[in-house]
This record gives sequence, structure tokens and C-alpha cells, in this order.
Amino acid sequence: MTAKELRRWYWLKTELRDFARLLGLRTAGSKVVLTDRIAAHLDGRPFFEPTSGSAPGRDQLRTPLTADTVIPKGQRCSQVIRGWFEGQVGASFRFDAEMREYFARTDGAQTLQDALGHWYRTRNQGERQIQAQFEYNRFTRAWYLEHPPGTSRELLAAWQQYRSAPTDERGRI
Repeated sequence: MTAKELRRWYWLKTELRDFARLLGLRTAGSKVVLTDRIAAHLDGRPFFEPTSGSAPGRDQLRTPLTADTVIPKGQRCSQVIRGWFEGQVGASFRFDAEMREYFARTDGAQTLQDALGHWYRTRNQGERQIQAQFEYNRFTRAWYLEHPPGTSRELLAAWQQYRSAPTDERGRI
């Protein structure tokens, strides 16, 4: 198999891990990293492991938290932080993409009040585009828009048919 052939198909992360293991490659990383690592191996090219943007800091926040609490660089989206946000906005709080990105970009100068402001500013902005490695999620969203009364069984059958063709022979969702 070549890298080009590998990329023609949709792979589950577990399938990529199994394939990497079979090839004697590292199995850590996102779907994108696993695919790139395997593709480089298949084509006989070197693969340079990505460096993490910011490793989690040693100092992670603990209770008690206030709006004035400074968010240290590398702060994870932890249960402690989730609990504080749920106390501010209610049980509907989720670490969605906007909030995960916010915490990933903190540089040690932001407070929880700043993060809370970001939460409110990013609500109701419409649907966010789903990244390419989450093709099943994109397919599901598009399928339900086209088939509002559809069942999960019908969705699964449609997904299996969609996934059975290589990516260059089907429309990308």
C-alpha cells in the first residue's frame, strides 16, 4: 500500500492504531498524526513527530476559584475548571471547541473572568465547521439535515455505504 492509497479511505482511529502497530510504528497521537506517520512509512519518507504547542503546566488550578483567578499557561480543561464554569453558567456548560482553544492559547495573563467572557461571546454563533478528521460527525450532521425523520439504523446504513467507497470516488461531506 502507498500513502496515496491509504489516504483514499476513511479510517477509524482504532484501525490506524492497529495498522501502525502492525508496521512497528508509534500508536500515539491524533488521527491526523497517525495517518501522516503511517503515510510517511509507506512511502519510505522520514516522519518528524510534531512538537506540542504547550505542554500542560505543572501548576494546575485547584479550588477555591474566583473570577479573578489567573489561568496558568498550560492549564488543562479539568473537572475543577468545569465545576467553576457550571457554577457560573449552569449545567449546560461544555468545554466545546471554542473553550478548548481558549485554554490552549492562554499565556498566564488571563483570568477566569476573561474565560467566562469568552464563553458568552462565543455562544449562538451558529454551527461550527467540523474538522476533516471527524468525517463521521460531518456525515451525521449532513445526513440528518437531509433526512430529518431518519432513524439511527438508516443513518448507520447510509454511513456504511458512504464509507465503503474510496474518498476520491464519493463526495466529501
